[in-house]
Amino acid sequence: MRNFLFSHLFFIAKRIFFNKDDKKQLFSPAIHIATINMSLSLVVIILSVAIVLGFRKEIQNKITGFNSHIRITNSCSDNIFYEFNPLTVDTILLDKIKQIPNVSDIQSFAIKPAIIKTKNNFQEVLLKGIDKNFNWEFLKKKIIEGDTLSLNLNFFNSNVIISKYIIDKLNLKINDTFICYFIQNSITKIKKCHIIGIYQTDFLDYDKLFIICNISQIRSLNNWNENIVSGYEIWVNNFRYLDQTLKTINDKLSTQHNRFGNDYYVRSIKQLNSSIFSWLDILDTNAIIILILMLIVASFSMISALLVIILEYANMIGLLKAMGENNTNIRKIFFYISFFLIGRGLIFGNIIALSICFFQKYTGILKLNPKIYYLSIVPIHLNIIHMFLINFCTIIITLLTLILPSYLVAKIPPIKTIRLE
Repeated sequence: MRNFLFSHLFFIAKRIFFNKDDKKQLFSPAIHIATINMSLSLVVIILSVAIVLGFRKEIQNKITGFNSHIRITNSCSDNIFYEFNPLTVDTILLDKIKQIPNVSDIQSFAIKPAIIKTKNNFQEVLLKGIDKNFNWEFLKKKIIEGDTLSLNLNFFNSNVIISKYIIDKLNLKINDTFICYFIQNSITKIKKCHIIGIYQTDFLDYDKLFIICNISQIRSLNNWNENIVSGYEIWVNNFRYLDQTLKTINDKLSTQHNRFGNDYYVRSIKQLNSSIFSWLDILDTNAIIILILMLIVASFSMISALLVIILEYANMIGLLKAMGENNTNIRKIFFYISFFLIGRGLIFGNIIALSICFFQKYTGILKLNPKIYYLSIVPIHLNIIHMFLINFCTIIITLLTLILPSYLVAKIPPIKTIRLE
């Protein structure tokens, strides 16, 4: 009986919606406007989510590409001016950290502030020394000219990878050499560097600051042996659990001291770049506000369309009531019609939104100012799960908003509506 009831109600709704011979309101401007509003609302929602997720992913990748997810340094280090006090390489400590859930990799690093001076200009920089365990996955993609470093710790050289920003500012080029000036215990040291690679991330906070070199060069400048570093960089498998992983590492190191007698100082990338992550959180908030507003617009459009349809088919409602159909079943007919209308809007909305997303992703036609947004093009990141959730939530929310206006069916008297032309 239920299957029969569903089938004949669904049949009536389908006949009303898809019958092109019927010149009634379904093909009027009001219904077309509702479909267009639904489609455009979905387009705005999908694009907002895709762009915000793209921003978060790209900026996180750029920040962690240079700084990892978690950094361990000497508690006596001056982290503002990047004057890192030394740590000894503790293999027992490294093994303990590697066994922590969500930790994927750990690397040693050394950093030394310097000044590059040419005939016409100068630039404050940080030489970041990396060792043979360095993960090149991020930086290789950003090298626009030249090659990566040879990280044979037994072989000392002056090769460096420098950013395009510094190259342009100081009028240098690949294979050029330049002089770096260092302050060590009130003594100025001079070092000649040879450019073998140029990178560009469009993240100016790092492009104008970092020069990548072999960790042996930093050790030589600081008179460190091969067992001394500035700190450790840790990568995690899942960024969602970064805070939990940070707490676990802090707990393990809270009672330990390094071999120089100082405590360990552990911070996450969120703490090191709090302003950037606060900006990303604001973007998330803006996206949520846009999503809510677009759902409200789509819901009101659907409510208006449903009311128009009910009033247009008032005489049919009267006939159905006269034939013994109850209000609940008649409401179901208009719910099915609304579902068809929502479905049409979703189909067009998805096609338009995905077309824009794919076009931007593979052409990068929409540009950004990297000095403001840290990116040169508008990023797009979306997957099947995101699309499913957006469409599912849109359907559920818009259908729920139609419950109240559907009660108008109960207010339509059969006798008067049958006579209505």
